[in-house]
Amino acid sequence: MFLVTPDPAHGLVAAPQSSDDLTPATEQSLADQGFAWNSDIEAYTRQADHDPAAVDDIAGMLRELGHYVFSVNKPPPRS
Repeated sequence: MFLVTPDPAHGLVAAPQSSDDLTPATEQSLADQGFAWNSDIEAYTRQADHDPAAVDDIAGMLRELGHYVFSVNKPPPRS
């Protein structure tokens, strides 16, 4: 399972629930889309954008790879 969401500090985030979600095909597909692993937050991030359409595109790609995906198109409010 993945969470795909925009984040002002990290760009577009694709966070796996566990390491079991990180199949070789998933890791390669995310890398092909310009994502890199961020060990600080234990998620793949892509700094370039946090556009709602990008969230939908990446969520769709992950679903096509067989993952369950939760997606949020708006970043959480900062306090």
